[in-house]
Amino acid sequence: MSEPDYSRYEFLDIVKEPNGVTTVTMNRPEKLNAVSKEGHEELRDLWLDLGNDYDTDVVILTGAGRAFCAGGDVNNMGAAAEPFGGGRAKEPLAVMGAEARRLVSHMLDVEQPIIAAVNGDAFGLGASLALLCDIVVIAEDARIADTHVNVGLVAGDGGAVIWPLLLGPHRAKEYLMRGSRLTGREAADLGMVNYAVPKDEVLPKARELALELAAGAPLAIRWTKYAVNKWIKDVYQQVFDVSIALEMVSMRSEDHEEGRAAFKERRRAEFKGR
Repeated sequence: MSEPDYSRYEFLDIVKEPNGVTTVTMNRPEKLNAVSKEGHEELRDLWLDLGNDYDTDVVILTGAGRAFCAGGDVNNMGAAAEPFGGGRAKEPLAVMGAEARRLVSHMLDVEQPIIAAVNGDAFGLGASLALLCDIVVIAEDARIADTHVNVGLVAGDGGAVIWPLLLGPHRAKEYLMRGSRLTGREAADLGMVNYAVPKDEVLPKARELALELAAGAPLAIRWTKYAVNKWIKDVYQQVFDVSIALEMVSMRSEDHEEGRAAFKERRRAEFKGR
């Protein structure tokens, strides 16, 4: 099988090392690595390429600059109107829902361990990307939150799946419904992430773990992950389609329009429930 061509990625910087560690850096630092439509498509394809890359034993996912990932690009959300991949879908939001489903399912299907090196804030989709990894190392002062509700959206791109698994339903519902922000230290104290360390130690700690795993028994490690991910996938199958469908419905709401406007104008949103 031919090696995946990583040169086609623009939002993602991908560096492979001879030791089996591949580092993926979300590289849009001027936008806090917010994910555009094109970036979403790259993240969707990335996990397929990595899953087929037999030289990669461990993946590190991190962000360039001062943030891990600020989530979906709110400034471009009004273009939900535009189908992914230039397709001819009559209902673009249905296409967006399918794209979100593929991104998460492809990520959960990757057999190699994925370590999140959360160097800075991780909001919305960024929080989901971090928490869907197998091991999470976060900066103590980084903030993590699913902020969908703050712009009038349902937490549908993975938050409704992974937060309850990590925190239990009551805590998860509170944080998801309030869009509350946790520091890396608070997230570690809650058992939500594996390690909270000073910012300059995040990537070294992630590399230390990656090198240990890369030197381990690959089949045993991959299949152990596979077995645990069966449980996560069961929850994904129960929850994701409902949550992403409701997010797409909420994207048509006046509240979302108000949430986007408030975000751009840096003011508090005034939601009306319609």
